[in-house]
Amino acid sequence: MKDYLIRSTAFEGKVRAFAITSTNTVGEAARRQDTYATASAALGRTLTIAAMMGAMNKGDDNLTVKVEGGGPIGAIVADADTQGNVRAYVSNPHVDFELNEHGKLDVAKAVGTTGTISIVKDIGLKDYFTGEVPIVSGEISEDFTYYFANSEQVPSAVGAGVLVNPDLTIKASGGFIIQMMPDADEETIAKIEENLRSVQSISSLIDQGYTPEQILEELLAGGNPSVLGNTHIQFTCKCSKERLENALKGLGEEELHSMIEEDHGASATCHFCNEHYTFTEEELKALL
Repeated sequence: MKDYLIRSTAFEGKVRAFAITSTNTVGEAARRQDTYATASAALGRTLTIAAMMGAMNKGDDNLTVKVEGGGPIGAIVADADTQGNVRAYVSNPHVDFELNEHGKLDVAKAVGTTGTISIVKDIGLKDYFTGEVPIVSGEISEDFTYYFANSEQVPSAVGAGVLVNPDLTIKASGGFIIQMMPDADEETIAKIEENLRSVQSISSLIDQGYTPEQILEELLAGGNPSVLGNTHIQFTCKCSKERLENALKGLGEEELHSMIEEDHGASATCHFCNEHYTFTEEELKALL
């Protein structure tokens, strides 16, 4: 099944929600990053949430999510747009630990709990919107719940989960974001909280074959959810040799001459997709 997300409202418009299946997309990111199991879970949760946040924007807006918790995994960075294109990387992909006391991958130990989550939104203006909050648990989902409540002042419930196979491929991945609108009453909030307590983990639902629609039917039970639209999700990198050529030009003539005379060429690898690009002496001379 292809990855996709849906947008929905419920409880007479008092709640808006997003749900996503991201197994293939996270699998592609993990393959390109060569992540170990715990790193895959941290990367996958971040990418999944970033994809849903990208769907909250309009037009050609883009956003970049950066998770830096001070743990051994280093930084987790994810980009997403409104069209379902996402990409992500981790600084240290070969991070893995024994299962935690709950029998789950110890994402918090990998991510750390002493840093920040920052969101940069490119909304087509001269200035970027930037929000930053401290990490509260390192489990990713709880940290984004805190971000929405404190940076955007929107009470939200965020969930993302990743199951990793013994061979390090991705078995299941998905997530949800439920947000209270300004007119949400205590009764509605109580019902959402009750549903969240009674529903299985998001990764278990995905593993059982639940679709985004079925996930929201569980989470928004009693609220008559209505689907507003859906978006296919895919791993898409923006890198290209042409983009790198422009970057090399920006280094200036002196730096290009140095590459030609000392290195006899140049090479670069994209952080996100690990695609490797090389430039011969002749190509660098042409850039001059």
